[in-house]
Order: sequence, then structure tokens, then C-alpha cells
Amino acid sequence: MKNRIVSFLPSATELIYELGAQNELFGVTHECKYPLDAEKKPQIISSVIDSEKLSSKEINDATCRLLNEGKDIFQINEKNLIEANPSIIISQETCEVCAAYTNQLNKAVQILGRRPEIFSMDPHSMDEIIDSVKQLGQLIDKENQADFLISNLKDRIQKIKKFEKKFSPKVLAIEWLDPFFTAGHWVPEMIDTAGGRNLVSLPGEHSRRMSFDEIKNSDPEKIILMPCGFDVKRTKIEYKKILENNSEWATLNAVKNDEIYGVDANSFFSKPSIRTIEGLEILSKIINPEESKEIIVSENSFEKF
Repeated sequence: MKNRIVSFLPSATELIYELGAQNELFGVTHECKYPLDAEKKPQIISSVIDSEKLSSKEINDATCRLLNEGKDIFQINEKNLIEANPSIIISQETCEVCAAYTNQLNKAVQILGRRPEIFSMDPHSMDEIIDSVKQLGQLIDKENQADFLISNLKDRIQKIKKFEKKFSPKVLAIEWLDPFFTAGHWVPEMIDTAGGRNLVSLPGEHSRRMSFDEIKNSDPEKIILMPCGFDVKRTKIEYKKILENNSEWATLNAVKNDEIYGVDANSFFSKPSIRTIEGLEILSKIINPEESKEIIVSENSFEKF
């Protein structure tokens, strides 16, 4: 019988398309915008926070308020869920702020009156992201496509690892600007693999709030801004509003030396997606530009501020 898949996770939606199973996908989230065809799929999950109209601080305040009040950040379109009639729901347990979480999954089961097969993607490292490709491929009978994709991704990772790293600059990745948050999960490993020395956060740990003193004391040589869910354009707008004219920020050596970068976090860093491998390539171009000249990355994927 043909699978009827509902994805509560943008990275899963991307992977389903990559594996050639998009005709088995009957429901997605408001954040499933890649590839473009995904936006045509029925929307099952939406956010109660309109992040397009709010500043970084307002988004953080609204999120904290909802969590403190025990209210959901995401909501389910019951009609679209029932019409999707899923045999498989793909969810996640990595972050209750970034994508639909346990509450939405339990509500979906209640609405359907039955429990479809549940596949949870919960990677915290690049290896675990690769493993999730294998696992999903097995689940939806796309093992050959998954094996081919994994081979390609591993080759790209190995290419970065083999570069001669003449310099290992101290690198700080920041996942939110107001307030400051560390970039956790797979990002510290990505920085180390690309030839940098990751600061403050640890591989595999959750993102957390970070003080300015932590930033200053770590003395980064390069700072990479990757606000969760933002592209380069949005990051630049927030940077100009919040940090560009901040006197404390101006004391950092990375700022004085013009080593501040913004990246398309939404596409390449915020999600446990196979596109994090391109994120690794982007980091390589930022951290070791001479060695990475031949690597081609997507247009508008990063910018030096």
C-alpha cells in the first residue's frame, strides 16, 4: 500500500523530496518552503507567532510567555489532517520552539482517532543527520535512494576534512541576537570540522542563553550570526538594529577586524537537514577562504557584514 506521509518537520519534508517520495507526502508545516513545490502541499501545522512582523526580542518574549503559560506555539489544521489521513507522521524531539513537538503529535493522534506509524527525527550531530537519512529511507522503502544520497553527503564532508587547515581561528556562532543564544546541536561540530575552534557551546548540547561577558571572554576571531529561522537579509536587518551601533559590541576584536558574518540559518543551519552539509561548506569558506575557493555554495548563503 502506498505511504501517506505527514511531515511535522521541514528537514523531513526536504529529505522526502530528495528521496523522490514527494507524491506520498500529504501534509506539511508552515515552514516547509523548500523545495518550492512543498508550499503547494496542504498545511497541517502553523505557528501562533507571526515572526515576520516581530523583532528578535519580541519573538523571544512571545515564545517565553507561551511556554510559561503552558500554551502551544504551534497549532493543527484539523480539516487538512483528517483529509491527509496519514499512515506515517514524521515528528521531532530536538526542540519544542523550532518545530511541532510532542503536544501536536498527541493532538494529531486524538483528532485521527488512531495512531499512525510515528517516526521521530532527533539528530544532534552530523553523523546522526546522516543516520536519519538511512532510517527514513528504510521506513518509506527508498533505501537505494538513501544509500546514494548518503554516499554523496559523506564525500562532501570528507572533502572538507581533507583540506589543509593552515589557520584555526577561534569562532563563535550566535543563534539569537536579542537575547544572545549559543548555537548548539550540530553547529559546534560543523565549525570544528571546517577548521575553526568552536567557542562557548559544546557539540550536541542544546542552544542556551549566553551573556555578553561569555562572548567577550571567549575573544572570538570570527563571529558567525545564524539566528534560528532567519536568512541573510533578515539577519542583517536585525544586526543593524541591535548590534551595529552597540558600544559594548564594538569592543570585540572580531568586530574591530571586520570578521562578522551572517549566514542563511533557515536553509543551512537551523534544521537537522541534509542541507547542513552545504552549511559545512559555507563555514569552510568563512573560516578557511583560501583553501575553500573551489567550493561553490548557494547564492546569498552568507555575507560579511
